[in-house]
Amino acid sequence: MKTLEERSEQRRRTLEAHRAASFEDAERWDLDYWQSRTPEERLSALVAIHRDVELVEAGKIEASHADD
Repeated sequence: MKTLEERSEQRRRTLEAHRAASFEDAERWDLDYWQSRTPEERLSALVAIHRDVELVEAGKIEASHADD
């Protein structure tokens, strides 16, 4: 597994951005972007999101125990 620093560097190198003129434009660009990705890239992104959510949730639990 890559470290946070390695993942951050990879994101910086491969970042694709779009300045949307409207919500509809943003939705269209987002759909086009994800449809242009391979199934493996989409799955990898979903797994990364789930891991990030787990880290946030774990941090919330840790923070609530610190108040005890």
